Amino acid sequence: MKKILIALALILFFGGGVFLTKKYYTWNEIKAKENSQVLLEKVKNVYKLVTVEGHFSEVYDYEDYWGYDFSFFRKKALIRVKAKVSIGYDLEEMVIEALPEKQQIVISKLPEPSIISIDHTLDYYDITEGTFNAFSKDDYNKLNANAKEFIMQKATESELLESARKQGNQALEMMAFMVENSGWELVYKKDLVTQETLDKLFK
Repeated sequence: MKKILIALALILFFGGGVFLTKKYYTWNEIKAKENSQVLLEKVKNVYKLVTVEGHFSEVYDYEDYWGYDFSFFRKKALIRVKAKVSIGYDLEEMVIEALPEKQQIVISKLPEPSIISIDHTLDYYDITEGTFNAFSKDDYNKLNANAKEFIMQKATESELLESARKQGNQALEMMAFMVENSGWELVYKKDLVTQETLDKLFK
């Protein structure tokens, strides 16, 4: 009987130890609360044709100072910007109509290729703050906007717009082929579609 009591006591002792150990680590775990709210403000139908995507990885250097360029008054940041730039056509700017009596598809306005969207991320490599000049929340928002503008400028200076134009021309040629195979005719109104645009289209 005594041995049984000793065995039960040992079981209770070890069981209690395990329980308290689990509780201890549970109490000492880092507690995190997360809350997510998604607000849908506006739904809008868009008609955009993406013909080219460009991927950029650029280094953006930012620096400003108060009054005098001393370390106490200076702050600077070295940022790597990674971005995907989508370029194509806003088809809402395209004016097209069908004339069944003439079996014609008439295009009276062709949009120019443009930047449709920029998806970018920032990696902060070096943040240096002065004693009297530190980065604020507004500064980080400004850096984000500046980095996006920086990528937009790089994309505009690149060959992406011309590549998008060539891809758009191929899409229009395919459209013309399909229209003509259906027994219709694709017509461009030269009074509204400039000769320069047509030259670019069929060059």
